[in-house]
Amino acid sequence: MVQFSGGTTGGTTVTVDQVTLDEGGFVTIHDSSLGDGDVLGSVRGTSEYLEQGTHENVTVTLDEPLSGDDTLFAMAHRDTNGDRAYEFVSSNGEVDGPYTTDGDIVMASANVTVSASVSATDIPTNGGAIVVDRVELSEGGFVTIHDASVTEGAVFDSIRGTSAYLEAGVHENVRINLQSAVTRNATLVPMAHMDTNGNQEYDFATSEGSADGPYANADGSAVVDTMSVVQTDTAAATFANQTTGGERVVVEDVFVPKGGFVTVHDASLLDGAVFDSVAGTSAKLSPGYHAEVEVLLNESIENDSTLVAMPHEDSNRNDQYDFVTSDGADDGPYTDDGSAVVDAGTVSVSATVSMADQSSDGRTVVVEDVDLSEGGFVTIHDSSLFAGETFGSAIGTSEYLEAGHHEAVTVTLDESVRSTATLVPMAHRDTNENEQYDFLTSEGSDDGPYVANGSAVVDTARVSVQAVLETSDQETNGSTVTIDSVTLHEGGFVTIHDASVTEGAVFESVRGTSEYLGPGTHENVTVELDSALSENATIVPMVHRDTNENEQYDFLTSEGAEDGPYVAAGGAVVTTSQVTVTPEATVSFGAQESDGQTVVVDSVTLNKGGFVTIHDASLQDGAVFESVRGTSTYLEAGTHEDVEVTLDSPVEEDTTLVAMPHQDTNANQAYDFVSSEGANDGPYVADGGAVVAAGQVTFSVEMETGMDEGTSTNDEATTSAETTDETAMDDGADGDAGGSPGFGVVVAVLALLGAAFLARRR
Repeated sequence: MVQFSGGTTGGTTVTVDQVTLDEGGFVTIHDSSLGDGDVLGSVRGTSEYLEQGTHENVTVTLDEPLSGDDTLFAMAHRDTNGDRAYEFVSSNGEVDGPYTTDGDIVMASANVTVSASVSATDIPTNGGAIVVDRVELSEGGFVTIHDASVTEGAVFDSIRGTSAYLEAGVHENVRINLQSAVTRNATLVPMAHMDTNGNQEYDFATSEGSADGPYANADGSAVVDTMSVVQTDTAAATFANQTTGGERVVVEDVFVPKGGFVTVHDASLLDGAVFDSVAGTSAKLSPGYHAEVEVLLNESIENDSTLVAMPHEDSNRNDQYDFVTSDGADDGPYTDDGSAVVDAGTVSVSATVSMADQSSDGRTVVVEDVDLSEGGFVTIHDSSLFAGETFGSAIGTSEYLEAGHHEAVTVTLDESVRSTATLVPMAHRDTNENEQYDFLTSEGSDDGPYVANGSAVVDTARVSVQAVLETSDQETNGSTVTIDSVTLHEGGFVTIHDASVTEGAVFESVRGTSEYLGPGTHENVTVELDSALSENATIVPMVHRDTNENEQYDFLTSEGAEDGPYVAAGGAVVTTSQVTVTPEATVSFGAQESDGQTVVVDSVTLNKGGFVTIHDASLQDGAVFESVRGTSTYLEAGTHEDVEVTLDSPVEEDTTLVAMPHQDTNANQAYDFVSSEGANDGPYVADGGAVVAAGQVTFSVEMETGMDEGTSTNDEATTSAETTDETAMDDGADGDAGGSPGFGVVVAVLALLGAAFLARRR
């Protein structure tokens, strides 16, 4: 059963009122394209794994914000493979399908209004600043603090202060400096406002309401919350019992009426060591309330101990903590009834790990903060860990980390995560001190996790994955490349860029684009290049959306306005691959008449450029170099037709000649095969033999013969030296197939010669 009433959202989350799952699973949000049959592409977001039973007020974070009001569908999905990860889209619908009852899908629909949301909790204040817990704006704007008189119609006079401009999205712990101070305990009303004129300035009051009005709920009312504030000049701090790696601690909340710092003292403070007990101090804090304040310790602590959090003033207003260096003359502690304001907590030394919700390309994730008391690793587990898969859930591990505090640790995953998932960073020791992660290979006997309060030190994070791209280094003839695997949750394309994209050539770097790919996973995708690669190169495959839903790639023609790339962690979802262009050529050399000075090669295609060389029949006797009769000028990569080759030594009788494409291996655009004795500019080969075509050349010369005066012009004669070996022609093959009349044996010999050329080059 699913109950879903819709309502108002800031665009990034929706709340499902109730869902009952008989065997556990997920509740997934589909947009209105589901009604058009887009089963996979309509998925906008999925809950975390939900255990069997009934769940209320389930918040689903959407992978992409809603851009406008819509009818959404909340659909109950199974976990058919028991891994607690939602893989319905990435598996092309083969796993984690919907629950059904009597053949009908279990779901509910509702209209959702895209607007804003605000949430705030009661806090103390010095009257000058307020902190709002969370603001979600669909199009950017502000959060304004009104006093309670707004409920009595004082729309403008109730304004006490407004935030700085906030971009569209979610903002937490938004600090608002009040223009009109709160002088007593009061109820305040945070209200989300738009930026209707797009100038990023709050003009609601000065425009008398004509600009920057409030965001509205579906019923037309303003998006607001209420909060009670206690006006006080008494500082406060809360320091909860916690685990640390020894380098940092977190003060749960701090209230500093005049601003200042929160300092952490060790237990020697209780023995009177006022200065020597200082273990660390926060950065400068502005006046008011602060949550989750990090304090880096001056020296790592090695044993469990009691620490004391103490708010300090910035009495000399230099934004520097001078209490110790001034011997207490400056920046003394806040006091209450003559005593310093303090709070103590027990700190256990082990490890801490923190990982924020994030978007990912499916191949890497970033762990925000790791603090290890003895060095080790941070391992990423998927949600099957919660189903008991201790080893099977491990999907990636960091490099070895020294003891201490580490920020922004990037972990490359062993296997790509192809759908939005809950991932679990876990701090591991290096128990055998070899700086190698051996937990899996030792089946848990080495490098076990750090433990605190009897449990492994972990965090959880929602990792949003909309596109995954995998490719490998490859050999190609230069006209195509192959993408190993691509997952697109909303469909789109794979575009091949050359390396110039890294230098800003966004459009000029495009070398080719796949056909439209529907939502789901696609393997071994071949992309034809618009212009073939003629040299080894680094390519940059990039996944693009189909933003206008016409299944045509319009990124270039729209100059980037349409079909932009999928984005994760602030950048386009890309990968790189080294492409080795293998030499490949074809040649066509038909039977022809010649004056003996030149011959014409009908067509030659060289994927890496080079030459076409004419050999005579002595090639079949092993005269590899002596058989060369002439060579074309340098030919660029591509196809060339009617290539005229001037012969170094003329042909004076009918014969069979062989056209052989040669590479320009030393890239000097000069034919050096003969002069280098085969070390350079060897022939193109295929199937172990040189690529050739043989053609019958008929020697034909027209000559005028002088006559005695008076001889009739009718007696003028034309001598044509023409001979034809009929038997040889019967034995031959078509020149387009690499042979010619009377030259089948030569082709067989050339197959061996091609291998010899390769051996010589090696």
